Amino acid sequence: MSNQRWKGKLYLLGASCLFCSSLFGQVTDTTSYHKLSDVEVIGHRKPSVLKSSAPIQILNNRSFEQLGLQDLSDAVKRFSGVSVQDYGGIGGLKTVSVRSLGAKHTAVSYDGVTITDMQSGQVDISRFSLDDVEMVSLSIGQADDIFQSARVLASAGTLSIQTRSPYLEGDKSFRLQGKIKTGSFGLFNPYMRYEQRLGKTYALSIQGDWTRADGRYPYTFTNGNIVTHEKRKNSDVNSWRTELNLFADWKRNGKLQLKGYWFDSERGLPGAVILYNDWHTERLFNKNGFLQANYENRWLPKLDFKALAKFDYGWTRYQDFHSQYVGGVQTDVYTQREYYASVGWLYRPAEGFSISLAEDFFLNTLDATTPKCPFPTRYSSLTALAAQYKNDRLTATASLLGTYITETLEIGEAAADRKRLSPAASVSWLAWPEQHLRIRASYKDGFRVPTFNDLYYDRIGNRELDAEKASQYNLGFTWNNAFPALALDFLSLTVDGYYNHVRDKIVAIPTMFIWKMMNQGVVNIFGLDANLAASFALPADMALQLNASYTWQNATDRTDKTSKIYGDQIPYTAEHAGSVSASLENPWVNLGWSLTAVGDRYTLPQNLEDNRIDGYIEQQLSANKTFRIGKCSLRLQAEVVNLGNVTYDVIRYYPMPGRSFRATVQVTY
Repeated sequence: MSNQRWKGKLYLLGASCLFCSSLFGQVTDTTSYHKLSDVEVIGHRKPSVLKSSAPIQILNNRSFEQLGLQDLSDAVKRFSGVSVQDYGGIGGLKTVSVRSLGAKHTAVSYDGVTITDMQSGQVDISRFSLDDVEMVSLSIGQADDIFQSARVLASAGTLSIQTRSPYLEGDKSFRLQGKIKTGSFGLFNPYMRYEQRLGKTYALSIQGDWTRADGRYPYTFTNGNIVTHEKRKNSDVNSWRTELNLFADWKRNGKLQLKGYWFDSERGLPGAVILYNDWHTERLFNKNGFLQANYENRWLPKLDFKALAKFDYGWTRYQDFHSQYVGGVQTDVYTQREYYASVGWLYRPAEGFSISLAEDFFLNTLDATTPKCPFPTRYSSLTALAAQYKNDRLTATASLLGTYITETLEIGEAAADRKRLSPAASVSWLAWPEQHLRIRASYKDGFRVPTFNDLYYDRIGNRELDAEKASQYNLGFTWNNAFPALALDFLSLTVDGYYNHVRDKIVAIPTMFIWKMMNQGVVNIFGLDANLAASFALPADMALQLNASYTWQNATDRTDKTSKIYGDQIPYTAEHAGSVSASLENPWVNLGWSLTAVGDRYTLPQNLEDNRIDGYIEQQLSANKTFRIGKCSLRLQAEVVNLGNVTYDVIRYYPMPGRSFRATVQVTY
C-alpha cells in the first residue's frame, strides 16, 4: 500500500475521531425571522429539521458569516450525504449529487422555482452568489412541505436556495450595501445591493456583482518518479451577475414576487493535467437569464393557492483553438429555452389534515450549430397529489406523482413518449416526548428522464433509452435537548440509514467503433448519515457553535455477476466522508474553523489501484468583526482556505488550489 494511501487513511481516522469526540452536527438553523409592524426582528426557536419525517438539512446566512463561507458550493459541502463534483478553480463547474444518485436526480430550486438544463441534466451551482442567499436547505425523499410545485416533489433530492428579502426597519425607506472581496490568484469581486420601500405595498431590491480572477494557482504534479511544481493555465474567469426583485403584499389579495436574473461569463477551460501537456486553449462563454413570478394567496380560510411562471434562456459558446480546425478554431453554440408554469392548491378540511394538488407544464427546446442536431422540443406534464396528517406526535405524508412527456424533432424520429406513476410516503413519530426523540421512515419512487445529450448527441445518443429508475428507503431518528447546568443551550443528533436501488442506469458503453448511451446499469446504495450540533453560552458574552456530519456510503455496481466491476464502488463515490466546524462569537473578533474530510475514491468502475484517488482533508479558518459608525455598519473579514496547503483532486487530473487567502470589506447603510 502506498504512503499516500496510508496518509489518506490517517486523515480519515483523524476526522472520524474529531467527529466522535465533538458530539455536534449539521443542524444549524436556530434562527428564524418574523415581521411585526414593519420591523424585522430575530427570534430563536428549535430547528424544524428535527421534526421532519424525511431528512432535511439547513444552513442560513448567520452560519455563512460564522464560518466565513463565500461560495455556495462551500456551504453545500457541509451537508451529509452530498457530493460536490468540483473541476477546480474559481470558474470550475460545480454540480451536486445526493446519496450517490447523481446530479441528474437532484433538483436545484431558486426561490421556489427549479433551475434546469435539459441538454446535460446538470446544474452548475457556481453561477449563484452566496451574497444574496438567506438560506440553503437540502431535503431528501418525501418532504413534509406538500405545498410545492410538482417538479420539486418529483426529485430524489432538492437543494433549495432562498434569497434575501428587503430588510427595512421601522420607517426606513431604503438600504444600501456594498462589498469588495479580494484574494489569491487575482480574485477581485465587488458587490452592490440596494433595497427600496415603495409605499406600504411594494418593495424592490437590485443587486449585482462582478468576478474576475486569473486562476493561476500553483500545484504539484506527480507521475511515477516525476514530481514537478506547476501553475494552472487557462483557468481565468470573468463574470457578471445581476438580479432584480419586486415584492408586493396585497394583504387579502395575496403576495407576489417577480424576479429577473442575468448571468454572463467567459472562462478558460484548463482541462486535465497530463504528462507533458498542461496547456489548453478551450474557452467557454455562458449567458443565462430568466424571468420568474411567484404568487400566493389564501382564497378561503381553508384553501391556499399558488402559481409559478418562468421563462429561461441559456446560451453557451464553446471554442477550441487548434491548427487541426479550418481557420484554426472550432466553435459550437448551444441555445436552450424553457417555458414553465405551475399551479397548486392546499386544502385543510380538518384540524391537522391537509391535501395538495399541483400541476406543472413546461416546454424545453435546444438549438445547436453542431452537425446533425435534430433540434428537439420536449413537452412535459407533472401532476402531484399529496395528503398529510400532523399532530403533536405524528406526521404522516403520502403523495402520488403522474408524469407524461412527449417530444418532437425537426430532423429524424423522436424518442417514445414516457408515462409513469411514482408514489412516495413518509412518517415521523415522537416516541419519547420527554427526550424529544422522534423515529422517522420514508419511501420514494423516482426516475430521471434521459437528457437531450443522452438521446440525440451525434452518434453517441440513443433514442431507445428508458428512464433511469430509483427507489429510496430511509429509516432514522432525531433527538435534541438542552443542559443549562453545562452551559449547553442546545444539543441535537440525527441519524439516518438508507438504501437506494437504481435500475436502468444510463451509462456510456463502447460499441464497435464509438461509445453509445445504454440502459445497462444496476446500482445498490447502502448508507448512513449522521449530524450533530451543539450550542454553548459562555462567559463574557461569548457563544460557541459546534457542528459535525458524517457519511458512509457503499454504492456498488450490481449489473452483471460475471463482470469485473460487479460489487465495485461506483466512480467518484467515497465510502467515508465528513465535516467538523466551530464558530466562536465574542465582543472582540469572531472566529470560525471548518474541516472537510473525504476518503479514497475510484475514477473508473473497476476498483484497481491505478484508478484510486487518495482521500484528503481540507481546513478553513476565518475571522470577522463588525463596527458601528453612525448609521453605517462596517464588516471586515479574512479567511485562509486550505489551511494545510493540501494537494488533492476532486476530479482526477483537475488539481484543486492549495493554500489561499481572501479578505472582504462590507459597508451597509
